[in-house]
Amino acid sequence: MSRSASFRRIVLLVLALSLPLPAVAVAPATLRVDLMHTGNASSESYSLERVVIEPLPWPGLIARSLDDSNRGVDRFEVIDPKTGAVLYSRGYSTIFGEWRSTDEAQTLARGFQESLRFPMPEHPVRIRVLHRDAGNAFAEAWRVDIDPAALDVIHELRLAPAKPIAIRTSGDSADKVDLLIIGDGYTAAESGKFDADVRRLSDHLFSVSPFKERAQDFNVWALTVPTRESGISRPSTGTHRDSAINTRYDIFGSERYVLTLDNRALRELAQYAPYEFIEILVNNETYGGGGIFGQFSTAAASNDWANYLFVHEFGHHFAGLADEYFTSAVAYNSSDARTEPWEPNATALKDPAKLKWRQHVKAGTPVPTPWPKAEFEAFQKVNQANRVALRKANRPESEMSALFTAERDHTNELFAGSPNRDLIGAFEGANYEATGYYRPAMQCIMFSRIDSFCQVCQDGISEIIDLYTRPAAPGK
Repeated sequence: MSRSASFRRIVLLVLALSLPLPAVAVAPATLRVDLMHTGNASSESYSLERVVIEPLPWPGLIARSLDDSNRGVDRFEVIDPKTGAVLYSRGYSTIFGEWRSTDEAQTLARGFQESLRFPMPEHPVRIRVLHRDAGNAFAEAWRVDIDPAALDVIHELRLAPAKPIAIRTSGDSADKVDLLIIGDGYTAAESGKFDADVRRLSDHLFSVSPFKERAQDFNVWALTVPTRESGISRPSTGTHRDSAINTRYDIFGSERYVLTLDNRALRELAQYAPYEFIEILVNNETYGGGGIFGQFSTAAASNDWANYLFVHEFGHHFAGLADEYFTSAVAYNSSDARTEPWEPNATALKDPAKLKWRQHVKAGTPVPTPWPKAEFEAFQKVNQANRVALRKANRPESEMSALFTAERDHTNELFAGSPNRDLIGAFEGANYEATGYYRPAMQCIMFSRIDSFCQVCQDGISEIIDLYTRPAAPGK
């Protein structure tokens, strides 16, 4: 790091944290607070598990220590207890938050591991976790005081289990988005495949707007620990694998939902590379993936639709984009309430005149916006039944891929004749609901298996890129 770059980071840290710095001109360390988030459908609680000083310096842009994006179901704040000043904040969502909307949460309490990461302060701080209330405003759910000099704070000193691979280097981590791609289910003999999968899929990400235009704002790293067997667990077929971070299919009973519930294993591996965002590549052919805003995303690297899965799920994790589809089965229970979503690409359309993306709506566009919804739903009723039948019979993955190809081709043909095909408006059907929620465009990668984001989703992504690479605008 140049002398001028070091000085710049010192100045930014002083302005952001207003705390004394060590005499040595270095980036702040990374502090991680691990906690347990427990409860059921009607209640939740938090407890502190441990505080860890990670082995690498903080990779982020200190000049944007405060999150002004209003994304996420939750938000955490690092506060100076003496002045009450917020030193750092980030919005995020949680696996617990998704689980508590499932049937299981009605009768069972469970706990999920979570982590909060931020630049290490020199003095004790207060952590506040906030959760959206019924009116969608953030309200405090938990607080804990943290002293980074406490005797029980863990200083991570172990050797890295694997060496990170630099896939794309655009500059100092402090000025860039650091994306870490972790492999799970790759044996030592498949290290070359992992490298090829990472480069292929990250190259595809940067061919899709707005990532294409903002590619120089990203660094990309890759990291994997070899496994004994190829692939990850898929319990619904009796397949169980011992993988490094315990990623698996069948999360919440959904055959295509892929996550890891082992947050500790994930963070203890990820801490050896600079990162702000994580995408996990699983070495499997079966269609599947998942994405949690501010946590991580996953994609099956060997599936025919891996390009789509990688980008779609990263849209959830990176920018908090909502799913715009509504005909596929999901594990969550629906609600009659239609609260205005916090996600930038879905709306309950309480007031059409105040549509959140109205700047993109051309004069004369009807809101709500007509589209061939009835025909689409009729087709999808049959299509989804065929999809369920294929999985139940455990048919070859090639047959599922063929079904998806036919679905895409039929949808494109159906939409091609619509006069509103290329307009931004308010198209009913989004957020897993056929009615009451609206999406910005008839087609988008968040709605179906195409290769592009609509303009509203592109804006939502660009705002998050700016949060990690651009100083805040005056007045914010």
